[in-house]
Amino acid sequence: EIMPSLVGSEMCIRDREKRMHKYLKAIGYGNITSQKQLNEFLKKAEETFSNHEIVAMEEELDFCEYQKECGAGIGINLCGSLDIRDNFERQYYSPYFIGSGITTFADVIVERRMDRDAYVGICEDLKVGISLIFYLQNTLEYLIESRFHSREVAPVSVTFAGLCNGGTILLPIMKNEEQEKMRKKELKNRKMLLSAAKNGDQVAMESLTLEDIDTYSKVSQRLITEDVFSIVDTYFMPYGIECDRYSILGEILEMHTIQNEDTGEELYVMRLEVNELEFDVCVPIKNVIGEPAVGRRFKGNIWLQGRLNF
Repeated sequence: EIMPSLVGSEMCIRDREKRMHKYLKAIGYGNITSQKQLNEFLKKAEETFSNHEIVAMEEELDFCEYQKECGAGIGINLCGSLDIRDNFERQYYSPYFIGSGITTFADVIVERRMDRDAYVGICEDLKVGISLIFYLQNTLEYLIESRFHSREVAPVSVTFAGLCNGGTILLPIMKNEEQEKMRKKELKNRKMLLSAAKNGDQVAMESLTLEDIDTYSKVSQRLITEDVFSIVDTYFMPYGIECDRYSILGEILEMHTIQNEDTGEELYVMRLEVNELEFDVCVPIKNVIGEPAVGRRFKGNIWLQGRLNF
């Protein structure tokens, strides 16, 4: 008799958590803990928006995006439909963080999500060796641009940004000048092999396979006496079941703090180098274990966002 009620309560909790975006706390809204608080917050954001954009989708219906800024480069996007009577119906919302600089130049394919008018970008950078999937920040700009081009946008520069709820600071791996030169040479050779393999070069594919087997053997031997993070300098790996979430380890190149103007919560903005890709990550100061500094490394799980620079 007790079990059904317990299961029912657990399902209610999960349903409530499902409606609240996991990365709200990454931009300083960890104080929102109930559905009522969330509804009030989103309603207020609709009424006090900083910016909004509209693009015509149907004869009597437009796609509308309200943007509520709550700090330097951070805020909330509310997207939905706007009818001819200016009635806005919200479809979804998402926290955002605007990164700086350019992360990569690559051919990008943009796909619409099945459940809503949100889009993800897919780009394959040889530095990483896998297809990177990211949540598209400038959806309306893409919709306007796609009317004149196909869904494949090439070539285009992409600015990545990561939202992170917490992470750990690690010390750097000691490398002398000779080791650093060797590492860069190996990375250059690997990129050339990946490029050749992508174009169907059988010899390059075999070389990469043998190289991976050799690397696995060396790492397995070293793991007997060493910690994995003293061997692996940086990584970029898919994390969980969502296609745009990644586990990363990268070197801190720059860092500063910003503040959520609504809650007063302090946030770190760290520029990281991860597998030779440079991008910014935003994370609450209170959820970072260790003291970040330039040259040290940051490890965490991020929601990868990206902006196409048309």
